[in-house]
Amino acid sequence: MKKGSGALEDVINAIIMGIVEGLTEFLPVSSTGHLILTAELLNFTGDRAKTFEVVIQFGAVLAVLVLYRQRFASLLNFKIGKGSGLNALHILLAMIPAGVCAVLLHSVIKKYLFVPQTVLIGLVAGGILMIIADRVKKKPVAEELDDITYKQAFAVGCFQVLALWPGFSRSGSTISGGMLFGASQKAAAEFTFIVSVPIMAGASGVDLLQSREYLTMICLCF
Repeated sequence: MKKGSGALEDVINAIIMGIVEGLTEFLPVSSTGHLILTAELLNFTGDRAKTFEVVIQFGAVLAVLVLYRQRFASLLNFKIGKGSGLNALHILLAMIPAGVCAVLLHSVIKKYLFVPQTVLIGLVAGGILMIIADRVKKKPVAEELDDITYKQAFAVGCFQVLALWPGFSRSGSTISGGMLFGASQKAAAEFTFIVSVPIMAGASGVDLLQSREYLTMICLCF
């Protein structure tokens, strides 16, 4: 961080960005997309800003962990098989598509897609997907979270790949995918929140390692 007025400006930017993240993370709108647009308005740009836009999502990860702490504790039993309800294999299947694509395309995404123009395209495309999913969704065969099948979990994971495009809502795309493959809106939304933890934690962790030169002890305190 810069000293003097520059440091104060960084703190103010961080507060504003934190508010935007808190308001948008759990809605079917892209929190990353809104952070990018907000950063552009604040003239908070560059590699430091891009890193902040990803790492700030650690707060959302912690919130989901607290909210679904009992559910995550049950996943540690690694019960897998028919009738076991939601288990670790569901989470793994949902993570694989986006995880693989994120590793392969991380540098390309940060270089070319973290800009307002592409974010606006993603916001529009994500809205269209949600409208389509709501109109052509199947009659739910998975009413509750524990009813979700492995096939539905993997389908949600494939739709989560769309969220690698900043502006394309992760929750919006995954809920839409779940509904299109027979999950109720409630079950799809809850599954989306749970799957978000390893995906967001992984993305933030990778970004921290690759962008550690932009971090200082003062930054970490915030």
